[in-house]
Amino acid sequence: MNPAHQPLPRPATVSARIAPAAGLDVLSRHEVARLRDASSGGLHQLLRRCALAVLTQGHVSDDPRTVVELFADFEINVLQQDRGIRLELINAPANAFVDGKIIRGINELLFAVVRDIVFVATQLEAGSFDLDDSSGITHAVFDILRNARVLRANVDPNLVVCWGGHSISRDEYEYTKQVGYQLGLRGHDICTGCGPGAMKGPMKGATIAHAKQRRRANRYIGITEPGIIAAESPNPIVNNLVIMPDIEKRLEAFVRTAHAIIVFPGGVGTAEEILYMLGILLHPDNADIPFPLIFTGPRASAAYFEQIDRFLRLALGDDVAQRYQIIIDDPTLVARHVGKGIERVRHHRLDNKDAFFFNWALHIDEVFQRPFRPTHDAMAGLNLHRDQPRHLFAADLRRAFSGIVAGNVKLEGMRAIEQHGPFPIRGDGEVMQALDALLASFVGQQRMKLPGGTAYVPCYRVLVD
Repeated sequence: MNPAHQPLPRPATVSARIAPAAGLDVLSRHEVARLRDASSGGLHQLLRRCALAVLTQGHVSDDPRTVVELFADFEINVLQQDRGIRLELINAPANAFVDGKIIRGINELLFAVVRDIVFVATQLEAGSFDLDDSSGITHAVFDILRNARVLRANVDPNLVVCWGGHSISRDEYEYTKQVGYQLGLRGHDICTGCGPGAMKGPMKGATIAHAKQRRRANRYIGITEPGIIAAESPNPIVNNLVIMPDIEKRLEAFVRTAHAIIVFPGGVGTAEEILYMLGILLHPDNADIPFPLIFTGPRASAAYFEQIDRFLRLALGDDVAQRYQIIIDDPTLVARHVGKGIERVRHHRLDNKDAFFFNWALHIDEVFQRPFRPTHDAMAGLNLHRDQPRHLFAADLRRAFSGIVAGNVKLEGMRAIEQHGPFPIRGDGEVMQALDALLASFVGQQRMKLPGGTAYVPCYRVLVD
């Protein structure tokens, strides 16, 4: 229930049958049956949850249960017809329709949901994905992205992944738009986690720049996963949505497709992404691979990045800072550095005969690829000590932040916290003290919950060995 335990006002709904606005691969009767059958691997409930997230674009909440409560009687059915599939929507949010017709962009994203759920389930059932080793996991990520038509051959590197929080200040949001604008003027496409805040701003800025440059076929890619899509519904600018099976494959998809990454202010999810990226770059096999990584925000966010920088240096060593740049309050400089970095990436890929559209050469250790299920035992068992290779320490630090994200916004994690209390996070004394201070600063800056919401109750306890 919602915090006040009061029934939420009933929103307007619409029931309709819709056909795809863009191309969708033909589905077999077996695939349609699996999507309709709630007992068959849970696909129907997964489809319902992801579809509702797409249909409620613009609804902002850190609690995914809010949308479920608002539209408890929503239903979706996949219908097989001679002319192709149709989606039957029952009691769908009315704001997804205009004069009785579904908004085209929402239509496209809805069928992208169907596409990804069917493809992943079919490939798993057929044994096409070999998820027992690192190479097999990478090929699974590649296959999902290729099926979603994200990978484009014969296109020069130009894809910039932007990470950052959905709970950011207005100044920080406006800054992300300015950076996106400068990137768009220079012909860069944008990829984000597809939600609001720092995931929307760069796309919004880039749309204006792309229009000014009369640039066609622009890509605004949103990569998400089922556990988080309800809390971060796709923003309206996303024109290519991909739903990866889990957070680890989502992160690998970002890194394999990116030609540069920009990190804006955020919270624990952003810290997780930073540690994932740095953990990969710190592996000895990746020492000579160029990968532009820039942290940036407005002047008011300088202290935020100072805290992040101090924590990273303490945990991973001072030389970790050689793998990223911090640029404060200068969108033009950010875009210029991205351009120069991407040019280095281009030359490196040419010299090593690596693809522009997928970074095969980057070594990603299996420890970064295995799905982490944040239970209380799993969180307590993390090795958060510095007496190990740095990339492995970064991997477990990443998992700690991933667990906090789950406790904050993912249904499974929230239920675990409600049943058993906060997750324990235990490790090296100096690092744990710094971690506790960093998390406290996120809470104080309202980066855990949206401003105006209920007071944040930590889903974690930081303990010192």
